[in-house]
Amino acid sequence: MNNQEFSVDEIQQYIKRHYKTIVSVIVVLVVGFGSFFQIGTEEEGVVTRFGKHVRTVAPGLKMKIPFVEKVYKVPVERQKKQEFGFRTEEANISTQYSRTGTVTEDEAIMLTGDLNLANVQWVVQYRVNDPYNYLFKVREPDNTLRDLSEAVTRQIVGDRTVNEVLTVGRAEIASEVKVLLQELAREYSLGIEIAQVVLQDINPPESVKQAFNAVNQAQQERETLINEAKSEYNKVIPRARGQAQETIQKAEGYATMRVNNAEGEVARFNALYDEYIRAPEVTKRRIYLETLQEILPKLGDKIITSENGNNMIPLLKKEMN
Repeated sequence: MNNQEFSVDEIQQYIKRHYKTIVSVIVVLVVGFGSFFQIGTEEEGVVTRFGKHVRTVAPGLKMKIPFVEKVYKVPVERQKKQEFGFRTEEANISTQYSRTGTVTEDEAIMLTGDLNLANVQWVVQYRVNDPYNYLFKVREPDNTLRDLSEAVTRQIVGDRTVNEVLTVGRAEIASEVKVLLQELAREYSLGIEIAQVVLQDINPPESVKQAFNAVNQAQQERETLINEAKSEYNKVIPRARGQAQETIQKAEGYATMRVNNAEGEVARFNALYDEYIRAPEVTKRRIYLETLQEILPKLGDKIITSENGNNMIPLLKKEMN
């Protein structure tokens, strides 16, 4: 195969003869490539015409007017995140974080409601749900969201005590931050939906950590003593109440016995009185004899005389009853 060589003059003459054809081909290629664009599966396309928004397109192969319309691709299905108080340096099986630096330390240090300091590290996960608002309503929406997140978190933490922030209040704080942050994102027309707010780690600042641990230890010891006192209270008080109830029941039983005895004596006296009314002399003699029968066995030696003391039996032994 012979190689054909063309001189510069021949090339120039060829271009002059086919100038219009070449220009037409170039225009067709430029227009063709400029008229089609591809939107990814996780994206939505925002089309503007001379800077004005005209439509939003779904994923797939689309067409536009070249040189007139411009396409902005926004990842609406991709979840983004912002880290506060730390930064991810390397994400792999053993993820490495950095918690040092002026920016991260300033983000993390917060003042609680009881005027204590806490080192709060958290993550905001979000995605774009309105591409038009995200692109055109607010300048730098991601930075705006970052500022809003820090402001909201400081506000919520500032309404809590340091113990709540460090222990039982973490889930509630994250929930309130998410709700308030979403309200502000909607109010500012950021075009962002907050997926989750996670409090990563909360600790007292290093400068006061030792003193804070000492306070926590003292509080734990106080709780231990209170629990021991309650335990002792639960042992002694029920026993004392049982003893008191037992004494009350004994007293009530004794009172019932005395009342019953008194009522029995009254009934016996009334019966005796009724007999006395019917036959006074007989009743008087019977009572007299019964009384002697009860008293005489209790005496020692007995001397029995007549009424005037003349006749008497000198001595009667006890066995002669």
